[in-house]
Amino acid sequence: MKIIVTIILLSFAGLCNAQSITADHKLHFGAGAIISATTYTVVYTTTKNKKKAFWYSLGTSALAGLAKEIYDSSKENNRFDTSELVATSLGGLTASATISLFVGKNKNKRKAKIALVN
Repeated sequence: MKIIVTIILLSFAGLCNAQSITADHKLHFGAGAIISATTYTVVYTTTKNKKKAFWYSLGTSALAGLAKEIYDSSKENNRFDTSELVATSLGGLTASATISLFVGKNKNKRKAKIALVN
């Protein structure tokens, strides 16, 4: 019985339409990642605070996506596209999370020993 159900489900798999990722969504993802990486770098180098850098960079990319969609919706024959806002925010989240994993204290860093001599 399991085999019959599996064969039936696989036969219907070709009829399903998956979401497609357009070139515009890829551009939005990349722009969000670049904005987020730049913001993370600037905030972290000035504050040395990983949490603040993460949230500022994520917020900046989401704000940039929101501003772009508001600007696009003000043009004639255009509308607010939530999927492009999500793509920009996901690009920012990806960059922020990735950089956050690799930036910070280096535990393997050897400290120089200083001998005090009188």
